[in-house]
Amino acid sequence: MNFTTYHSGSKGNLYQVDGDAGSLLIDPGVTIRKVKKALNFKLSEISGCLCSHHHADHSKAIHDIAKAGIDCFMLKETAQALKFSGHRLNVIEPLRQFKIGSFSIVPVEIHHQDVITGERIPGVGFLISDRTDKLLYFCDSFYCKYRFGQLGIIALGVNYSKKTMNPNLNTARKKRLFKSHMSLETAIKFFKANDLSKIREIHLLHISSENGDPEYFKSEIMKATGKPVFV
Repeated sequence: MNFTTYHSGSKGNLYQVDGDAGSLLIDPGVTIRKVKKALNFKLSEISGCLCSHHHADHSKAIHDIAKAGIDCFMLKETAQALKFSGHRLNVIEPLRQFKIGSFSIVPVEIHHQDVITGERIPGVGFLISDRTDKLLYFCDSFYCKYRFGQLGIIALGVNYSKKTMNPNLNTARKKRLFKSHMSLETAIKFFKANDLSKIREIHLLHISSENGDPEYFKSEIMKATGKPVFV
């Protein structure tokens, strides 16, 4: 499989997974115009769209994608928050495998709180496999309680580091940040706790423009894992 990042961050996300089983979109958090442009206007080649949670930076175009004839997959709580319904809605549950064509997908629970309100947000990452490969997409979670093996690609949201955090960030925002997104330090522990023997690529997602440093994150994770890292 191949993983492509078109947009990543609090202003909007959009990712694509391609493989022998077809092509999937993940978290269309930009306008439908930007989605179409990223895909070179070939929406008809998309087998399905996965939405991790309802925040706009992960879901902005979801209604338009459904109108384009693409099945969309999300938690019941996400659909309710987005007021999303109709025959293109496919409700999924954490740890319950489902299929899109020849893709097998297992939703894995994320641990994410709203940075502003502190409210816990229901959401999932996705363990995606086809006949020959496995990929983990896991974003907007301050930690991961699962362990994985035999992965070829990991796409992980790593938002901030204690070393790069804005020193002027107030205490309340810091506390909420700690419960909403993953730190570099936690990400390194995650990688060390998992079997990386088959990993070909690591993709770092959703790095904060205020509290992160892409090149520093890339360097530190390359040192910790010995794997190619993309930001």
